[in-house]
Amino acid sequence: MMKKILAGTIALTLAGAGLALAQQTTPQQTSPRETRGFRMSAEDLAALTDARVASLKAGLKLTAEQEKHWPAVETAIRDLAKDRAERMKARTDRMASRREARGADNAQRPGPDAIGRLRQGADAMTTRAAGLKKLADASEPLYKGLDEGQKHRFTMLMRMGGGHGHGHGGHWQRRADNAR
Repeated sequence: MMKKILAGTIALTLAGAGLALAQQTTPQQTSPRETRGFRMSAEDLAALTDARVASLKAGLKLTAEQEKHWPAVETAIRDLAKDRAERMKARTDRMASRREARGADNAQRPGPDAIGRLRQGADAMTTRAAGLKKLADASEPLYKGLDEGQKHRFTMLMRMGGGHGHGHGGHWQRRADNAR
């Protein structure tokens, strides 16, 4: 008997919680942007870049001699972040213009064909590769002057560079953005 009462109580609790959650946000209250997921603003991206740069520098615990090489590394990281933000904005703008074009004449306008997408992807990778090369070139003098513990932390902190990588590939080592 006690098990039946407990099972009934749990079932009512779960049903009540489900109804409460359903009443909190109705489909009319949810914007299209919210339904697709969170999108970071330019300010959010800048703040996260600042945090990543600060965490890398703090984690390395640079000596006065090593500190001399830091500005080049910081500049390269910030340039990569800026380039990525620009690519994200351009992609968002392309998608918005396609949505507007579809809405204006109710016709489904195709995006680039397969070859066009390959070319866009190749261009994005080329741009990304150039930025990563600049980061590697800027980081090399600093990296050569680090002790083994600092090198380990450098590697770990660069991989944790953020964003959607969650430690697997990271912000600075992420593949080129989808160019569609």
